[in-house]
Amino acid sequence: METAIAGIDWASEEHRLCLVDETGQRLLDRRISHSEEGIAALCRLLREQGVARVALERPDGVLVERLLEAGILVVAIHPNQVKAARERYQVARGKSDGFDAYVLAELCRTDMHRLRAIEPDSDQTKALRILVRSREDLVQTRVSLANQLRAQLERSWPGAARLFADVDSPIALAFLERYPSPQDARNLGEKRLAAFLARNRYSGRRQPSELLERLRSAPRGNTGELEAEAARTAVLALVATLQPLVTQIRLLTSEIAGALHAHPDGKLYRSLFIDPKTVVTAASLLTEIGDSRNRYPTSDALAADAGMSPVAVESGKRKNACFRRACDKRLRNALATLADTSRHQNPWAHDIYQRARDRGCDHPHALRILGRAWTRILWRMWTNHQPYDPTRHGNLQQLLTNQG
Repeated sequence: METAIAGIDWASEEHRLCLVDETGQRLLDRRISHSEEGIAALCRLLREQGVARVALERPDGVLVERLLEAGILVVAIHPNQVKAARERYQVARGKSDGFDAYVLAELCRTDMHRLRAIEPDSDQTKALRILVRSREDLVQTRVSLANQLRAQLERSWPGAARLFADVDSPIALAFLERYPSPQDARNLGEKRLAAFLARNRYSGRRQPSELLERLRSAPRGNTGELEAEAARTAVLALVATLQPLVTQIRLLTSEIAGALHAHPDGKLYRSLFIDPKTVVTAASLLTEIGDSRNRYPTSDALAADAGMSPVAVESGKRKNACFRRACDKRLRNALATLADTSRHQNPWAHDIYQRARDRGCDHPHALRILGRAWTRILWRMWTNHQPYDPTRHGNLQQLLTNQG
């Protein structure tokens, strides 16, 4: 029988635990080390005290996984909710780990009807989530390094920065590895460039003569001998860092494609995209939504968590709809990508987007409106385990009939 409710203020090295009874009286306040011994002792203590639910400020991590394995109900409370609730329990604006743990426990005791327990995902979903988020981190690093490389080239060799579409593409990195400075490319002619492109399997549609004209028509920097040598060294260093990073991102993308294909829900999300090579966004949608069907009881809950629905602000006669900042940012980005892609391919999506733009909405706002519409379809697909079928999409078929 449940006799206590726990709140844990999570930290990287030491957690703060607070237990309260059914009336809100503190039963225990203790520090727990973030170690195997500490977490094991915590799980034993919670079982001994008859704790059936625990509140934290984060929905994942080693501590959450261990609590779920111990059969304890875990409730994730957003930090904004904890911040807003502090004033309910004290007048002064003080803050401490112990007090935050107490606030978490009290919210879990009094507001459980407003909160949702964490529903653990399957091992396949967790594995795919690791791959997707690891790739996302590597892409962010690649973008940062590519910006540094582009800035360096603009200072020392603008022509090389504009030669190919992306400065961090394999062909651009191979070119900079071979020709890191204008001095290295002084004898580069059309035949040598053509041979270089053939060796590196250049798949672009530009002729060597056109690329060479880009290189030669760009402005030239006026650098001294020492500065030019330093710039050459910097370019080589950035290229040497970017090349393995680009390779690993490509390998991770391949791993994600295989894991998405093997996942039971993979076909649901792949059906939303025409191009079969679009796996990253589909995998992001799958891993952020998860495979526990109790997580989102309604499509409105999914739209709110994805940041696709606005926050209503009303005061007297004043009514505003504000941008929802507290949401799953990864899920919001994935749904925005789906909306932006579908408006070019799906007549129904294009109609919703265009009508939003005609009302004066800017591009991001119109994408959120379209994303909100997609959440209704996505939630129905997810609930019924059925892939997207345009022939069963009533609004799409009605639009096509009216247009015909």
